[in-house]
Amino acid sequence: MTELKQTIAAMMLALTLSAIFCRILIPILHKFKFGQQIRALGPQEHLKKQGTPTMGGIAFIAATVLACLPFLRVKFLPILFALVGNAFVGGLDDYLKIKRHSSDGLSPKQKLLGQFVVAAILLVCLCLRDPLPEWGSLRLPILADYKINISYVFIPFFFFCMLGTENGANMTDGLDGLCSMVTIVIMAFFLAASFIYGEGLGVAGGAFIGALVGFLLFNAYPAKLFMGDTGSLAIGGFVAMYAIIMHMPLYILIVAFIYVIELVSTIIQVQYFRHTGGKRFFRMAPIHHHYEKGGWSEVRIVTVFSVVTLVLACICLLPIL
Repeated sequence: MTELKQTIAAMMLALTLSAIFCRILIPILHKFKFGQQIRALGPQEHLKKQGTPTMGGIAFIAATVLACLPFLRVKFLPILFALVGNAFVGGLDDYLKIKRHSSDGLSPKQKLLGQFVVAAILLVCLCLRDPLPEWGSLRLPILADYKINISYVFIPFFFFCMLGTENGANMTDGLDGLCSMVTIVIMAFFLAASFIYGEGLGVAGGAFIGALVGFLLFNAYPAKLFMGDTGSLAIGGFVAMYAIIMHMPLYILIVAFIYVIELVSTIIQVQYFRHTGGKRFFRMAPIHHHYEKGGWSEVRIVTVFSVVTLVLACICLLPIL
């Protein structure tokens, strides 16, 4: 069975499993009252979403892992560990929010610590496989035939990449279908690049895309199920680790620009608020709420952000074709 056939098989299996798991999860989460807690300070339109089942990321995470098992390779393991490890951190955050009936779960420091521990374990595993200077050899976006070697600077860069991507994905998860749709486009780029460079990661990428599509059937507007931090942190971990294994983490800055701008807009808003005595730089952060406050519908924002991601993915893909 060729890799392309295996990838398609894994994608279809993950899609089917994810859809089935979502269908099963929704009534279970309702029964145990695992509903989303909506911030009172957020857009008023979101108050109607109070109580929508959360932690739905469990569905596409389980579907991804199970769809990879029939075609499992050693190089999939760090990617799957990044997925599951960050899901555990996000799941604990979601559980505390539900238990406290509040939008506050883990503190930012506790959440970052959990992400850091998962990233540290992954870095050790990578170093056991290949020396750091080899991991520090990175493909340059647009300049497809060129690489830079950051050698041991790769250590801080690795943590910056992992935590930045995870929290960027986490910030992107604020509208129905937004994080799911944007990530599907991002992973379509990395899946294509995997085949072009012969990295042998097609099955893992295909399974993840299929699982997200299955989840999107229930997460698109109006969402019947939210992924929660369980899903968004797992998504960021998977994307970051997939890119790192391919020596393409620098591409995240362009292809995953939506992650970047969502995270940066939040940082700008917080710092501007602190240094100006309560003034706001954006109407609301992350930036998707800025547009929502400006009158854009959720569907329009998801569509525009997805199209922007698609255009950027095509710009990065053309030079390596």
